[in-house]
Amino acid sequence: MSASNSIEGFKVSTVDVEDVLAGERDVDVSDENRAETAAYARMMAYIQTLHDVDDFAYSAGLLNALHWMLQGHRHTMRKPAGQWRHEPVYVTSARNPRIAAYTAPPVEQVPALMAELVDWLNEPSSSHPLMRAAMAHLHLVSIHPWADGNGRMSRSLQTLMIAREGVLAPEFSSIEAWLGEPGNTWEYYQVLNRRGSEFRPDQDVGEWLRFNLTAYHQQAQAVRIRVESSRRVWDAASDYLRATGSEERIVSALHDVAMAGRVRRTRYEQAEGLSTQQAQRDLRDLVQRGVLSPVGRTRARYYVAGERFPEAMLEIARTPTALVDPYRDRG
Repeated sequence: MSASNSIEGFKVSTVDVEDVLAGERDVDVSDENRAETAAYARMMAYIQTLHDVDDFAYSAGLLNALHWMLQGHRHTMRKPAGQWRHEPVYVTSARNPRIAAYTAPPVEQVPALMAELVDWLNEPSSSHPLMRAAMAHLHLVSIHPWADGNGRMSRSLQTLMIAREGVLAPEFSSIEAWLGEPGNTWEYYQVLNRRGSEFRPDQDVGEWLRFNLTAYHQQAQAVRIRVESSRRVWDAASDYLRATGSEERIVSALHDVAMAGRVRRTRYEQAEGLSTQQAQRDLRDLVQRGVLSPVGRTRARYYVAGERFPEAMLEIARTPTALVDPYRDRG
């Protein structure tokens, strides 16, 4: 979620997104970024619920409704949400905003192109779901049917198609976390740019499919690496707590600090089913022992690693691991 918005220039860290969605009010996030995060979360939550709808069908109405969920808070006469654009749209060059890197099809062609895309989406197919979802992404972003939000909508359609195949975990139904990495974001736009500055639906799609399959593969690798790292951090935290005679429940607070860089009282409280007083007492004790260090005051306060935070946990969490390129590193 934070990755998809970051691709479009809305910078909210993953841990801030988690706090915002958990209802935290005192998070250092602008009103604009908070609104974008909430809108995208609502749309993606709805997409997840569509995975097992028996009479599901793609339609212009569905796509426009999803667009309204995403962009409704930005609706204007010039940039309408939930309806096809009324004006030409251009993707400007990163080097010079006066240069059009891509010119979308004329306004009068959009309804017919979208009708053709909807028909294609509803057709039975023997193509692999990951490849078909990647092509849906490419078709939609090439048509650019809305005045704004086309990139996120195209990536969301890709996620919806994978979710409809029964893959619901966001880590596997979406490649946006991978796309949100700076180098990958750059390559994403380069692959799109190499398709030319105008709408040409008859081009070779080999490079695009290879890019997406690499993204799927490396996203899965990253999830595996993070799960393994998380398990090792948890084990190290448990060992530390046993050695110091501390309460076992504190493991979740230490784990969050090592993996995410911080923990809030409310998240610790909810994770362990504690009262506010119990959570405050545990965290205060960790601060007094130098294990945690508080940042901020009252409701905005969170806790980071202190001078006596177990180094073994931090070492596990920050040790980098290489990803394999499935097309280059095949031995």
